[in-house]
Amino acid sequence: MQKTVLRNYAKLLARAGLNVQKGQEVIIVAELDQADFVAMVAEECYRAGAIKVRVEWRHQPQMRLTAEYCTEEVMSEVLPWQEEKLRYEVKTLPARLYLESEDPDGMSGIDSEKYSRAMQARSKIIKPYRDKMENRYQWCIAAVSGKRWAKKIYSKSTSAGQAEEKLWKAILTASRSYEGNPLANWQMHNAELSSRCAYLNALNLQALEYKSSNGTSLRVGLMKDGIFMGGGETTLSGVYFNPNIPSEEVYTTPAKGEAEGIVYSTKPLSFEGQLIRNFSIRFENGRAVEVHAAQGEGLLKKMIAMDEGAAYLGECALVPYNSPISESKILFYNTLFDENASCHLALGRGFSNCVRGYEAYTEEEIKAKGVNDSIIHVDFMMGDDDLEIDGITENGKREAIFRSGNWAFEVNVKDKIGY
Repeated sequence: MQKTVLRNYAKLLARAGLNVQKGQEVIIVAELDQADFVAMVAEECYRAGAIKVRVEWRHQPQMRLTAEYCTEEVMSEVLPWQEEKLRYEVKTLPARLYLESEDPDGMSGIDSEKYSRAMQARSKIIKPYRDKMENRYQWCIAAVSGKRWAKKIYSKSTSAGQAEEKLWKAILTASRSYEGNPLANWQMHNAELSSRCAYLNALNLQALEYKSSNGTSLRVGLMKDGIFMGGGETTLSGVYFNPNIPSEEVYTTPAKGEAEGIVYSTKPLSFEGQLIRNFSIRFENGRAVEVHAAQGEGLLKKMIAMDEGAAYLGECALVPYNSPISESKILFYNTLFDENASCHLALGRGFSNCVRGYEAYTEEEIKAKGVNDSIIHVDFMMGDDDLEIDGITENGKREAIFRSGNWAFEVNVKDKIGY
């Protein structure tokens, strides 16, 4: 891929993804084979004003060896120096960029029960620190082309080098960074998503009802003080950033305990490096009470048993079927992309900032309003070209939200959002 194109992408991640502030620390999390691009992003973060950029390297093959050879007790450990690091991050609030490029099947075949229990134990220790940082710092999840990931997508028709180049183009196109000015592209895109949120919030919806010919028939209750969000977010200190690049969704956090019916997946789910395919989830009183899957059913059952909140919904996201990622007809085997090709739901933790005026409430008050809490937040895709969604207002009126898989209403995009 041309260096000028990659440089523009790196600048997008630093300026629009993280919106690095002068004097702020930055942490970049990436795989070992991404050194050149990581250096490019680090330089752009420094140009944006970062005082220090730190890289946390990952290596999926090494993670697999750890899962195979280490005991559950060893994998569960959070060592004292690691907790001290978390305390430091709570205090300093560095911006965090996660660059995804892993093999979707890279952890396939491991002892998933042992691995899940270990990750659950670690998460219980780490989560309180993450909770203290929530809504106080900028973070962004983006992607770079990886060899094994590229071959997973393009293995039938291209060489390894060609596959990696094709995946780069797909990532950059989906991220609105391949053509034109990426920063200007995202200003307009965020403005459109903001306009859609404003329209939905004005309706004061109490519930969403989903129906599709594949059998999906689900009603999800919404919080009284809940709001729809999309695109960029703002920290409590007023810094605007984009947590996901790409992003096509308008989303909200539903009311815990208010989901009834059944939903069928429309794309595979990658969870802990393993795939779950062709699955269904049935909800009663908001809780997932029955799941089936053609592949990975055991893993899906373990996922919803991770803790008390793992079986409840934490997100309802609206994504049109004619979104750029969907129209690419590429199955990325990566949630960051596949969730932006399809309406999706998420099991687990909800978003406190989807409560109107959330900054004035305590954590317990946020939960009381209906925001689910969990150590997981796992998106799964359920949108299709015939999905219909109705919004139910306070007086029982039905509002068409989606028809034939796409938005049922238009909006006027007036304002640009700057960085």
